[in-house]
Amino acid sequence: MALLLSVLTVSASCAFAQKTIVRGTVSDATTGEPLPYVNISFVGTKSGTTTNLDGVYEIETYYASDSLRAGFIGYQPQVKGVRIDQEQTINFKLEASSIALEAAEVRPTDEENPAHPIIRAIQRNRDINNREKLEAYEYESYNKVEFDLNNITDEFRERKIFKPFDFMFDNVDSTEEKLYLPIFMTESLSKFYYRKDPKTEKEVILATKVSGVENQSVSQFLGDMYQNVNIYDNNIIVFGKSFVSPISGIGFAFYNYYLMDSTYIGNKWCYQIKFLPKRKQELTFTGDFWVNDTTYAIKEVEASIAEDANINFIHKLKVRQEYDEVDEEVWMLTRDELLIDFNLTDKTMGFYGRKTTTYKEFRIDQPRDDEFYKGISDIVVSENATEQGEAFWDNRRHINLSENEKKVYEMVDSIKMVPQFRTIENIIQLAVNGYYVRGNFEFGPYFTLYSWNPVEGHRFRVGGRTSNQFSKRIMLEGYTAYGLRDQRFKFGGGITWMLSKQPRMVFGISGKRDVEQLGQAPGAFQQDNVLASIFRRNPANKLTDVIEGQASFEREWFYGFSNKIIFTHRTLAPLGALRYERFDDFSRLVPVDNLTTSELTLYTRFAYKEKYLSGEFERVSLGTKYPTLEFAYSLGLRDVFGGDYEYQKAVFRVKDKVRFGPLGYGRFWAEAGKIWGRLPYPLLQLHQGNETFFYDEQAFNTMNFFEFVSDEWISASFTYHAEGLFLNKIPLMRKLKWREVATIKGVVGNFNPENEEELVRPPETFVLRQPFMEAALGIENIFKVFRVDALWRLSYLDNPNIVRFGIRAKFQFDF
Repeated sequence: MALLLSVLTVSASCAFAQKTIVRGTVSDATTGEPLPYVNISFVGTKSGTTTNLDGVYEIETYYASDSLRAGFIGYQPQVKGVRIDQEQTINFKLEASSIALEAAEVRPTDEENPAHPIIRAIQRNRDINNREKLEAYEYESYNKVEFDLNNITDEFRERKIFKPFDFMFDNVDSTEEKLYLPIFMTESLSKFYYRKDPKTEKEVILATKVSGVENQSVSQFLGDMYQNVNIYDNNIIVFGKSFVSPISGIGFAFYNYYLMDSTYIGNKWCYQIKFLPKRKQELTFTGDFWVNDTTYAIKEVEASIAEDANINFIHKLKVRQEYDEVDEEVWMLTRDELLIDFNLTDKTMGFYGRKTTTYKEFRIDQPRDDEFYKGISDIVVSENATEQGEAFWDNRRHINLSENEKKVYEMVDSIKMVPQFRTIENIIQLAVNGYYVRGNFEFGPYFTLYSWNPVEGHRFRVGGRTSNQFSKRIMLEGYTAYGLRDQRFKFGGGITWMLSKQPRMVFGISGKRDVEQLGQAPGAFQQDNVLASIFRRNPANKLTDVIEGQASFEREWFYGFSNKIIFTHRTLAPLGALRYERFDDFSRLVPVDNLTTSELTLYTRFAYKEKYLSGEFERVSLGTKYPTLEFAYSLGLRDVFGGDYEYQKAVFRVKDKVRFGPLGYGRFWAEAGKIWGRLPYPLLQLHQGNETFFYDEQAFNTMNFFEFVSDEWISASFTYHAEGLFLNKIPLMRKLKWREVATIKGVVGNFNPENEEELVRPPETFVLRQPFMEAALGIENIFKVFRVDALWRLSYLDNPNIVRFGIRAKFQFDF
């Protein structure tokens, strides 16, 4: 409980320090004469000054305390209170004294660790020394990133597949603990700008040089903004994990500190502090730092993640940083080195990732005009960033390349000329994306080639899309499928036209006639995925024949904020055990062949400061530390292209990842929606169930398809990932590096009885008269790639054909 209180207390502290400015005079209390050379200092600090010949002083510092002392030989010292972070005048009138002053030295008590007073001083001054205290700053950043193959053995080098690449191994280096081969290197030069109020960050990528890659999306991740780590943060994020900083406000709860040495570094007297984790497998560092004795600012730090830290695939991570006082009482990072060793196992080949960044040309507290900071993105890549020649780089590099680094560029170009390289590249893309590239065409996805369900029987599908070689503006795609039981062809196709990338504008048109599972979550395996066919708890016999045409236009206004207009025409017909029926004028049940809708939707998405890794057409979100908001408003158009229904629908969604520092993190999502108008139940909200044995984070995993329907609803989910917080304390479990996970989900809704007039609900489809709830406890990181959850259904326990308890699993790659 004390630790939790400490975490919450530190998290609540978010204000950064301002300068304290004090000026005034010092005079003799009896005669009123000004006293020159009087020592003025903030109590408990080394910040001070002296009065001039007229007894006037002025002191301006970030390192103020709440008391100011005036002392002079022959006078009694005087202390007065100070309002920190404000400008003020304090005058002293000193009384003469016949008592001589004795020197005093502050020491820790005999029982106290001598490193602890220094750590407390660092923590007191942490916000002061954090660069975000400044009103504004800017600098030039040079960034160099290299990837190397490591753990290279003679057996690996002699494999037949690598015979065409023999020339690569001429560059094998043995200066690290493992043999390594440099294979990829990038450089970037950028200008970074920060403004405190309102908080704004902007980076302009002036130049990038990337071996083997020509992509502006990649270029934006080579600058300083994306890769920089701030030692003054309480928690340092490494591959999505929250590591406790050695100078965190709760550092005493996680580290043992040792005072090792003291000496001058340059013209600064510094202490050397060594830090070691208190407990095994916690997300902590081991290493040492040098700290200035006056400002308690970090001068140098060298840290590695603890060897037994609960993180996957990272054999070693080492960071070294240097800080300098670039302006009076302003310390800034001037050199940043990072080495990461990626390995699936200790004996397999892996990668070194190296990053070296240097900073210069600092400009402090000189904010630019508001107009300068405006733009659709906080990272701007200059138009000619990838076109700078060797003369530019020779003149602008902060650090000269070594001979081996120069060879990396030449080697990558040579590899691309070897035919086998393209074959290996295609195999990797097939495994990751599901498509096999052949010239102008990509065949796939491979996992839909075969599937089975009771309606279609054995289903075979072939399809593909045009490759980037065909066009980087237009992508054509299509597929056809055939079921042996229903003996029907299904088909679909579409066109994506990339109108612009900056800003992003995309036009798309598509059509299909195929089989769908209504009420399935967006993140679930698609119906024709072979895994969804095999691992099921109920047969897929409530399917829908869908004829659909859709046109859309997407416009991104700035990164993270976009609108999309979508027109959709759909015709639905029941298949398998599903029936569409309604009462006629004589109260007789009569079949309904199909339902037709024409719908216009305006979709809005806002994810503040979201980053993406983009291809030519598709892109992957790398997330944001802020909540993601989505809103969709749909209008049903009766008599437009045969639409049968007039209605309105509004849906609002929010999702977020909440970090709890060393206590893990949580993922939250919530949705609220309402439909106005009378509609048959397949067009209402069929709450998302799951009838496979795979765990689906966006669905209710103990709910059947078509089990509940609503026309207004609120649903929510919260998943807590403890990151081994409890299991790491059990010696027998510690080596497994298993991690705890817990989930609670619920949904509540209403249903207008008038909807029954359009279509009769099947007897196994219910209305939510009370909340539906389910809970789960699980273990993730099993063999580093599996997660297994035990599920409990908490309500509607008497519904037919349900599971009250179940075990679900999923593949999950996570560091």
